[in-house]
Amino acid sequence: MKSALVFINLGTPDRPDAAGVRRFLREFLSDRRVVEVPRLIWWVILYVIILPFRSPRVAKAYRQIWFGDISPLRHFSQSLVGGVASKVAQHYPDADIEVRLAMTYGQPSIDAQIRSLCDAGVENILFVPLYPQYSATTTAAALDAISRSFSKVRDIPQWSWLKSYHRHPAYIAALGESVKEHWQSNGRAERLLMSFHGIPKRNVELGDPYARECADTAKALADYLGLEDEQWLQTFQSRLGKAEWLTPYTDKTLAALPGLGCKSLDVVCPAFAVECLETLEEIDGEAKDIFIDAGGEVFNYVPCLNDRESHQQLMLELCRPFIENQVLRESS
Repeated sequence: MKSALVFINLGTPDRPDAAGVRRFLREFLSDRRVVEVPRLIWWVILYVIILPFRSPRVAKAYRQIWFGDISPLRHFSQSLVGGVASKVAQHYPDADIEVRLAMTYGQPSIDAQIRSLCDAGVENILFVPLYPQYSATTTAAALDAISRSFSKVRDIPQWSWLKSYHRHPAYIAALGESVKEHWQSNGRAERLLMSFHGIPKRNVELGDPYARECADTAKALADYLGLEDEQWLQTFQSRLGKAEWLTPYTDKTLAALPGLGCKSLDVVCPAFAVECLETLEEIDGEAKDIFIDAGGEVFNYVPCLNDRESHQQLMLELCRPFIENQVLRESS
């Protein structure tokens, strides 16, 4: 039985210019899962304010972090998935398993990958969203795209998905070891701040489990590192608009910490599988400036897991039950 693993990330502009960013933002911010505002009101905000004025500013930020002809998110996502494919081939040489990368927004699209896999005769697919913590704004949005794609297919293959892996031991260990390696190379700051991507508070009040899963990840990581309560903090970044988002906010926390006596800080972003605008520009750029301008002296950003060996191995472990089930079926 021919099968496939499809790893899904959010997506990225194809080019770091205003036109490329505008095209990406239009698709991303038009998703009802991402922005739960009445459509007529939101269309006015999106097309009159955000796309004309925000696209050039965001494009400038992208140009500061762009990797030659590719975005960091696409570069590391491709490298990670390529590493997983190599591990699958190494550990299961007789298995007929395709390994693909897809994006919820932009290219390579979920729809294009599903059509390609169906055309290739794939009979069973495991979708793995690269979001450790589940949220309707990310994981469910990817599932919506999967469902839309399958709505155009007559002979739908068997498929399943991984909801989240926010407390998986291999995930926590990979995060923890990356922090320890950073400490060994750069020294250890007074406190470790874990900054997660934010979502509107109303989303959680309506039942989104994201805040709870972020708290679980943060506590598990702190326990793995042996940190006392006063040695670490959890915050939320990247809010948009005037509505209340999950708190405490990363930027406001960073502005306050030096005044509370914290002069050195390590920052890790556990909600992001790979580097992107929100980690490289927002955290290792803007957030660092906020902390230093407020009187902080040392600000060290701990990189995402990216394409590290431990991250590749984590993805293999997450997929192992599916893979071994396919191998068993092929041999029976």
